[in-house]
Amino acid sequence: MSTPPQEGFAQLDPVVQHHVVNTLGWSSLRPLQEQSVAPVLAGDDALLLAPTAGGKTEAALFPVLSRMRAEQWQGLSVLYVCPLKALLNNLEPRVSGYAGWLGRHAQVRHGDTPQSVRKRQVRERPDILLTTPESLESMLVSRLVDPKQVFADVRTVVIDEVHAFAGDDRGWHLLAVLERLTALTGRPLQRIGLSATVGNAGQLLSWLQGSSRAVEVPATVVAPDAGAGVTPEIQLDYVGTLDNAATVIDALHHGEKRLVFADSRRTVETLAEGLRERHTETFVSHSSLSVDERRRAERAFAEARDCVIVSTSTLELGIDVGDLDRVLQVGAPMTVASLLQRLGRTGRRSGTSRNMLFLEADDGDLLRAAGLLLLWSEGYVEPVTAPPAPRHILAQQLLGITLQHRQVGSGSWVSELGALGLGSLEDAEAIEAWLLESGHLDRDGDMIFVGPEAERRYGVVHYRDLMAVFTADPEVQVFQGREQVGSVDPMLLLRKVTGPRLLTLAGRPWEVTYIDWKRRKAYVEPAKKGEAPRWQSMPQAQSWALADAIRRVLLGADPAGVRLTRRAVDRLAQLREELDDRAWEDGTVLTEDGARMRWWTWAGARANAVLVGALGRVAPDILGDSIVYDNWQIGLRNDASVEWLRTALEVAQTYLGRDLARALPLVDERAIKQLKFSEMLPPEMAAATLGERAADRPSASHIARTPVRSIRTYRNIKS
Repeated sequence: MSTPPQEGFAQLDPVVQHHVVNTLGWSSLRPLQEQSVAPVLAGDDALLLAPTAGGKTEAALFPVLSRMRAEQWQGLSVLYVCPLKALLNNLEPRVSGYAGWLGRHAQVRHGDTPQSVRKRQVRERPDILLTTPESLESMLVSRLVDPKQVFADVRTVVIDEVHAFAGDDRGWHLLAVLERLTALTGRPLQRIGLSATVGNAGQLLSWLQGSSRAVEVPATVVAPDAGAGVTPEIQLDYVGTLDNAATVIDALHHGEKRLVFADSRRTVETLAEGLRERHTETFVSHSSLSVDERRRAERAFAEARDCVIVSTSTLELGIDVGDLDRVLQVGAPMTVASLLQRLGRTGRRSGTSRNMLFLEADDGDLLRAAGLLLLWSEGYVEPVTAPPAPRHILAQQLLGITLQHRQVGSGSWVSELGALGLGSLEDAEAIEAWLLESGHLDRDGDMIFVGPEAERRYGVVHYRDLMAVFTADPEVQVFQGREQVGSVDPMLLLRKVTGPRLLTLAGRPWEVTYIDWKRRKAYVEPAKKGEAPRWQSMPQAQSWALADAIRRVLLGADPAGVRLTRRAVDRLAQLREELDDRAWEDGTVLTEDGARMRWWTWAGARANAVLVGALGRVAPDILGDSIVYDNWQIGLRNDASVEWLRTALEVAQTYLGRDLARALPLVDERAIKQLKFSEMLPPEMAAATLGERAADRPSASHIARTPVRSIRTYRNIKS
C-alpha cells in the first residue's frame, strides 16, 4: 500500500508512518489527524476538536510519539489523563500498541491499580502513563514515591475529554496538579486537550494553558470543518410512562445492539428490570454498581449482538462498547454537548448513520427534550466554562502542597500554583489562617504542616478522600455472597416496609436478607420482583438557553431535522394549549395558582436564584413566607402584582447595579454541604463561593429589564 500523500503525514516519524500504513492499513489520515501534526510537533499547546470517534487519540499520539523519538525523550515523558478509570482501561491496549511501534511502553495507573503494579511503575517508569488527576496528586504526596524522580522527564500532557474536566471542579484540580508538576520539572509542559465540539474553543484552550499563557507558549485550536455530512436520524416520541418506554424499547430494533441513556440511576434500574421481564437481554451501567459488575456488563455488551445496555452518563464518553446500531434516550440530557456525545456513539460503521430516539415518560421531560432538540437544530453548543470562584480547591491544594513537601513556608506555597486564579492572595491568606485555626494545619515559626484535624478527616487510606474533589454520598454496599453487586442510599434500608425488603440493582430483583450497619454492608438473594432504589441528589439547574428554548417550544417552535411521532405532536399540542398563559413572546408572565403568584421567567435556576436574591434585598415581602423557585418560575406572595414586581426590579437595578452584580443568590445549606472541602473555608467564604457559583447574572439582569404581564390561571408542570 502506498504512503498517503499528505503534508502532515510526511512529518511523522518514518516508523510511525510505516505502521499507520501497514499495521493499521490506513490509506490516509483523517483531517484532524493531518492538521494536528505540525502544531503538536512544534510543541504548541493545542485543543483538538472532533466528534466522537473522530480519531482524536491518534491525532495527539502520532506526533507526540514522533517527537518522543526525534528528541530522544527518556523515562516517563508523556501523561495521558482521562476523567474515567473505565476510559483509561479501554484506551490502554490501543495506546500500548502505538507506543510499542517505537519500542516504548504505556501503562495505566488509577485507584484500582494493584499496589504491586504501582511499585513496579516507580522502579521501571513507563514512557506513557495513562492516569487520572487524583492518581497524579496521590503520587505527588505519597511517602513511597519520590515525585522529582518519577516526574522529572515529563514533557507533554494529553487531556482526553477535556470539556468534561473543564465543566466542573475536577478541571481546576487538574490544572492545579499540572502547575505543581510544572514547578517540579522546571519547564512548561505541553498541554494537548482532546474534546468533542464546544462553543468556545479559544477560551477553553486559554483556560487549559494555565501558567503557560504567561510564558507565551503558542496555542493552536485544530478543528477541521466536518462539512455538511449525513443528517442524523433523530426522533422524538411521547410514551407517558417508564413501563411504556420499556415496551417500546423491547418491541423495536430486534437483532440490533441498543444503548439506552437515562439521566438517573433509579430510571436506569426501572427500565432494566422492565426489559428483563420482557425477556430482552439487558445490561446495566451506572456509578453505584460495583466495578466488576460494570466491567462484566460492558464486556458482555461489547461481545453480544441482539441486546440492550441501559446507562447513565457513565457511557457518554468514549468508552468502547462495540459497534452500536441504536442510541435511545429516556428523558433528556441537560446540554446539547451531551446530546452530541451520545448521538456520536452510533454511525461508526461503514454504511450506518447516526441516530437517536427520544422516549419521554412525562410532560416535563418532553418539554426539556423538545427544547434541547430545538437548540441542537439551531446549531447551538454550550460554551464550556469552568465554575467560578474555586476557593475550596485552593484550600485543598494548600493541604496537598503541604503533604507533598511535608512543610511549606507560610504564604509562599501560593507560588507553586502559578497564579492559576483559584483565588486572590487575600483569599489564600484567609484560607491559611482558617486552616490553622481549625486544626487542619499546624505551624512552627514560619513553616506550616498538616494538622490533627486534616489527619482525622482525610488521613485514612493515604489521604485518598483529599485527592477527590467531587462529593460522593455515603452508600451501603450490597453483596450477594462474597460478590459485590453495587451500593444503595442508606435511607432505602431504613424505610419501614411491610413484608420482605426488596430492591432492584444491576437490573435484577433482590430481597435483602441481612444488614450489617457497622460495616455498612447489606446482603441479598435473588427475588422475583424488586423495587428501584432512590439515591439522594440535588435538583439540576437548566441553563438560560435551555429554559428559554422550552419557552419557545411552548410558543410553537419545533426543532428542524427531528421527526416527531404522532404521540409527541399531539402531546405537545395539548401542552401548548394548556400552558399558553405561561409563555409570552415579548416578556415574562405573572400567573395565579391560588396559594401564591408565579412569575414565569423561563430563565434557568441560576438566573432565578439571582432574581430571588435581588428581590429579597429590596422587597422581601413580595416573596411571601417561603422561598420557592425552580428553572422556570419564581413563587411570589398571593397578592403580588405586575406593578409591585416592576417597581421592586427597578429598585434592585438602582441599588444592586443594572447587572445585579451586588445581588447575592440564596444559598441552600444542603448545597454548602455538597461543596467538597467547604469546611476548609471560613463559613462566610464558603457561602459566598457557593453564591457566586449559583449565579447567572447576565440572564437575571436581562429578565429584570424584560416586560411582565399578568394572567390569572394556573396548571403546574414540574421543570
